[in-house]
Amino acid sequence: MTVRMSATLIGVSVVLVACSNSASFENAALDSDDQKASYGIGLNVGQQLVDASERLDRAAFMRGIEDALQGSEPDIEGTELQAVLQQFGQEIQEAAAEQRALQSEENLAEGQAFLEENGQRDGVMTTESGLQYEMLREGDGVSPTGGEDVRLHYRGSLIDGTEFDSSYEGEPVVFSSAPGRLIPGFTEALLLLSEGGHIRVWIPSDIAYGPNGSGGVIGPNETLIFEIELFEVVE
Repeated sequence: MTVRMSATLIGVSVVLVACSNSASFENAALDSDDQKASYGIGLNVGQQLVDASERLDRAAFMRGIEDALQGSEPDIEGTELQAVLQQFGQEIQEAAAEQRALQSEENLAEGQAFLEENGQRDGVMTTESGLQYEMLREGDGVSPTGGEDVRLHYRGSLIDGTEFDSSYEGEPVVFSSAPGRLIPGFTEALLLLSEGGHIRVWIPSDIAYGPNGSGGVIGPNETLIFEIELFEVVE
């Protein structure tokens, strides 16, 4: 969260004030292009304020917006307001960092426990890197060696079953099997396949996205599951 209100937040203030006079935000119309654009701006602003949502006083927030729109003098002296905003922003950032660190520890522990149990199942192999895999269908074609493009379908999910990405709703995609182009665990999985093969892999966090995560549902230190079907090694 930034100390100064962004241009986007200023722009959405008109929408917020208009909606505050209606019976319910849920009943706001989303028919015209302006209404849809306004909704999109609102989503963007709301996403910027997620970390502060529990401490954000909606009434005071709307009062500040209204004063700005009306060109009224601020009800809080500038020096005091700047100090309060800086303190507020720092506290929100510290709380978010603490929450992320806790989530990171929990995800790592859950992933390790999951992999320990999963690795004992029949048919599951574990490589030196810690990658676990189960060959669902052996291929009979060419295998990538770590530099070619490959055409494939894939589906990615978390260990709780949450799907975060999939190519199956469209045409197969083309990825590079060269090191550094994909997360290490996915690249390693590709090298286990040959054309026509189908594999399921469980990727520990240290060869996935690690402590930074990847945004969205992939948090810090998440263990990932992928199913991959390799159709072609592109020469």
